[in-house]
Amino acid sequence: MVVASPSRLERLRASGWWPDRAAAGATVASGLKGRANALGLIRLVLASAVIVSHAFPLSGHHEDPVLRWSMGQANLGGFAVVGFFAISGYLITKSGMRSDILRYMWARFLRIFPAFWAVLLISVFAIGPVIWFHLGRPFSSYFTTAPGGAIAYLRDNWTLTIHQWGIADIFSATPYGHEVGGGSVLNGSLWTLADEWACYLMIGCAVLFAVGSGLRLIIPVLTAVLFGMQIAKLSGASFGKVVPWLADANLVYLGLVFMLGACIAVYADRIPLDDRLGLFALAVSVFTAFRGGFLSLGLPAFAYALLWLAARLPARFKVVGARNDYSYGLYLWGFLVEQMLAYVGVWRWGYAPYVVLSLALSAVAAWLSWHLIEKQALALKDWGPGRGIAHWWVRLRSPRRSAAGSSMPVDSRVPVVPKASLSPVTSNAEEAAK
Repeated sequence: MVVASPSRLERLRASGWWPDRAAAGATVASGLKGRANALGLIRLVLASAVIVSHAFPLSGHHEDPVLRWSMGQANLGGFAVVGFFAISGYLITKSGMRSDILRYMWARFLRIFPAFWAVLLISVFAIGPVIWFHLGRPFSSYFTTAPGGAIAYLRDNWTLTIHQWGIADIFSATPYGHEVGGGSVLNGSLWTLADEWACYLMIGCAVLFAVGSGLRLIIPVLTAVLFGMQIAKLSGASFGKVVPWLADANLVYLGLVFMLGACIAVYADRIPLDDRLGLFALAVSVFTAFRGGFLSLGLPAFAYALLWLAARLPARFKVVGARNDYSYGLYLWGFLVEQMLAYVGVWRWGYAPYVVLSLALSAVAAWLSWHLIEKQALALKDWGPGRGIAHWWVRLRSPRRSAAGSSMPVDSRVPVVPKASLSPVTSNAEEAAK
């Protein structure tokens, strides 16, 4: 009996370096089920892209050339932020669909605030004093509550909204400091966190008021409203006088991207995971990114393309970031690490050595952030406030009743450089925050 030897493609599939054929009737929900997806890898690539993009102005090379290649639509970091918000919208909405409002907000708080506060504290009490001492200045003039001082940096930024970008004139002598007219910027990536939190609140409100399949109606309606506002904004309209909360045009833009991911989440069991559709969405994303239209037609295409890639990349790529999410730490520390390297003169070595060293040191900081802070914070997800109220809330909202009239058990587990670059990260480790 002659046994046919496996083809090269079959051997590649068996080794995990080539994706299997998409199953008939596969959906986004089945393709991204559990941790068997490449969302962790994609988010690490996006976070690294932000550092690469920031390295141009932070090393004195001015603007990222992708901004010019994209006809002024966005630089590389700007495209990365779209990816972050789209993936985050999908994951966060999936979390909200499985949760009550109290545990949902507690999990969101644990994912964002502890690591963010750690970056602020280390910036003020470790990095700032070292540079201050190097400048030969007394510490009495450093720890001050006056505007621009170290304590004021904590006081004005701890709520996620960044009101003070630097401490005194620290980093003002770096190439980026010269580019912004002698300003001091410690961490220019943090500005998107407030917009991300606003998106969390939108989903939280939808979870709070939706009954039954209400999310399937509320999320598309919110998305349609934001899409209309985005088109109007591209036409020159401003909403600041009508709705002050929307005076920041970035909130409309990023909110739309987030809600596109949320739309895919609520209909994930009906949206097909089709390779032809995925390749078409990828082609539309690339075409609109370099020929115009990305900020409108390109956004939904890019959102689907990323989630399709996450499901269809080979198995070998799906183990990256499945249990340890370093992308948020990479985001939080990247800009600050680059500024520190610029301060000590590494930018003079040239762009390539500067960006490689920035990526390496940011990766170390991200590893420490995850294992010492983020992972420990997420371990408190079942400890937080509202545990008893949460069970009451689920029982109250549950439409299912047993014959005796009591509620049936319900699973209530909870599961962006100037303004162009990055969004906070809520990766595959979101599965750990259910």
